[in-house]
Amino acid sequence: MTIDQVLEKASQYLSEDDIAFLRKAYEYAEKSHSGQYRKSGEPYILHPIQVAGIIVELELDPNTVAAAFLHDVVEDTEVTVEEITAEFNEQVAMLVDGVTKLKKFKYKSKEEQQAENHRKMLVAMAKDIRVILIKLADRLHNMRTLKYMPPEKQRVTSNETLEIFAPLAHRLGISTIKWELEDTALRYLDPQQYYRIVNLMKRKRAEREQYLSQVMDTINEHLTDVKVNAELSGRPKHIYSIYRKMVLQNKQFNEIYDLLAVRIIVRNIKDCYAVLGVIHTCWKPMPGRFKDYIAMPKANMYQSLHTTVVGPFGDPLEVQIRTEEMHRVAEFGVAAHWAYKEGKSSGSSKDSFEDKLTWFRDIIESQNETNDAQEFMESLKMDLFSDMVFVFTPKGDVLDLPRGSVPLDFAYRIHSEIGNRCIGAKVNGKMVPLDHELKTGDIVEVMTSKHSYGPSQDWIKITQSSHAKNKIKQWFKKERREENIEKGREIVEKEIRALDFEPKEVLTEENIQLVANKFSFAGEEDMFAAAGYGGISAKQIVNRMTEKLRKQLDQEQEEQSLQEAISEIPSFTPKKKASSGVRVKGVDNLLIRLSRCCTPVPGDDIIGYITKGRGVSIHRADCANVNTEEAKTRLLPVEWEGDHQQSKSYNVDIEITGFDRNGLLNEVLQAVTESRTMINAVSGKSDHRNKVATINMTILIQNIDHLHKVVEKIKHLQDIYSVRRIMH
Repeated sequence: MTIDQVLEKASQYLSEDDIAFLRKAYEYAEKSHSGQYRKSGEPYILHPIQVAGIIVELELDPNTVAAAFLHDVVEDTEVTVEEITAEFNEQVAMLVDGVTKLKKFKYKSKEEQQAENHRKMLVAMAKDIRVILIKLADRLHNMRTLKYMPPEKQRVTSNETLEIFAPLAHRLGISTIKWELEDTALRYLDPQQYYRIVNLMKRKRAEREQYLSQVMDTINEHLTDVKVNAELSGRPKHIYSIYRKMVLQNKQFNEIYDLLAVRIIVRNIKDCYAVLGVIHTCWKPMPGRFKDYIAMPKANMYQSLHTTVVGPFGDPLEVQIRTEEMHRVAEFGVAAHWAYKEGKSSGSSKDSFEDKLTWFRDIIESQNETNDAQEFMESLKMDLFSDMVFVFTPKGDVLDLPRGSVPLDFAYRIHSEIGNRCIGAKVNGKMVPLDHELKTGDIVEVMTSKHSYGPSQDWIKITQSSHAKNKIKQWFKKERREENIEKGREIVEKEIRALDFEPKEVLTEENIQLVANKFSFAGEEDMFAAAGYGGISAKQIVNRMTEKLRKQLDQEQEEQSLQEAISEIPSFTPKKKASSGVRVKGVDNLLIRLSRCCTPVPGDDIIGYITKGRGVSIHRADCANVNTEEAKTRLLPVEWEGDHQQSKSYNVDIEITGFDRNGLLNEVLQAVTESRTMINAVSGKSDHRNKVATINMTILIQNIDHLHKVVEKIKHLQDIYSVRRIMH
């Protein structure tokens, strides 16, 4: 989308004053990002325009669209949140601040920093759901342009997308964004399977379309007889959902039957059930495959009737039936409720919508109890990935809980006091233990007592929902502070001794302050209390306190080991050194050889490994053989020397996978030859069942740039899935 197209689309549902407000936001962003460029080489402002375009497609309010234009200015330019407030308004500034990452220098590792960034974003989302809508739009455009990033960044971003953002889109009901995020991530994480599924779907497309056309004609005829107006369409099956079925259920492509699906959209709920009757009259329903999400909506507000019938030719056929409003919610989820309508952006409808997001507020509550951001993110992933079960109270109210939940989860979901006083439970009228796993449809009755001693520490392990776990931790934190302090002190001191340190040596005022700053404790007693009630592990506290001491010990041991190792290395002649093309920093006259396991070439990041009696072996920095605790004590800094453009060639092993067809090997060999590259060895194998060909090749390379050119030339061939450098 261009800026004019975004504003044109926005003008279809916003006023002229709103459009002027959006143009002001765009011009402010364009000026702020002036001189900045994306990895693709395009001006940076194109990214905010595309993010705003996605937000406009969801028909969100002017403040959200303006924040989409401005979402990176605080993070990537000198503009402050205060300036955004002064120039626009507090809402826009709050939304921009919500998606702005925290400054990098505060954190020990990238993982820790990233976890804190996610926590900040999600806490902001709890205040205003539009924060995550902007972040999802931002991530969607970044995934669309991921091809310009290095392979490692592609994998990291794709993994994060599957772990955090796609599940969030799913729980918020935004299927249009969820499916695209998942499919794009799969393309970078497993390109071989991704392109294989694409090829298989292409070959069967005409056959599927003809079949669905016949099915829809039959349905239309019967709907005309009962005078129901409906819109029919074939429901596309997404690549990632096919991939998951193939991996999780160990199925082949031809064993996945719900590739064929029909979606029927009608005017009202009464027509939904009328159409269901028509479908079951035409074809026999398959037992256990009917789901009524209209009477019992999913936690993400999704509503629809699902049924699977035995179709015209004996194949299973899935049918989804819903109203137009249900379809909009199925596509856009919470965004459908936030869609901007004059005079309807607040009020009772919004309040009822907010009530449906209690699951998310329960998750966010855990951030008040979890001092460690990475632990919080692990808890979040568990909540996002869990499927739901729907259980009933004795009065007939429906509660949704994570799959695997027990009566204690149910009790705490009703009220924390009911959970704390719980002494037993009945499921479907029968007494059950507190660790009994609940199933959809169960009627649960909680038994309580005023004389209960309160929760047990074991309950934290039994419960499945983060909400219940946090309420139990809160009780222990409040009710047994003195006991927790004493218990915490004991386990912290025990953990210190386990690392061969003395408690007096470690529990200094400086170290306690260090832990207090990191985990937000008021002081020493709060720290021990948290360890006592399980709010933080003693290992986390002790690891942070002993970090400096352990580093000093490790450094002393490494220096001693390195000196011993260097003394073992035989000397060598200058002639040997010249042929290797590598030198050890700060040390001369050492025997050097290039390792065969990872075959480094000039341009690779390299490290030296001191072998016993055979000199220094040169490895790529990412080689698994030197990335072990044992190897660290024998590593030396090394570097390439001289100009390697024409001087020497190096063996590199590559693996090429592609669609198994005639002539593929010849085309690959020709591409390598055309790049003026010598081939030392070539072999191949064919997986006829999956139609995948694998070619292994050893080529002579001058440097890393030469290798990249060869790889890119092969990648541009038709039907190639992946080209990767391999290590032995």
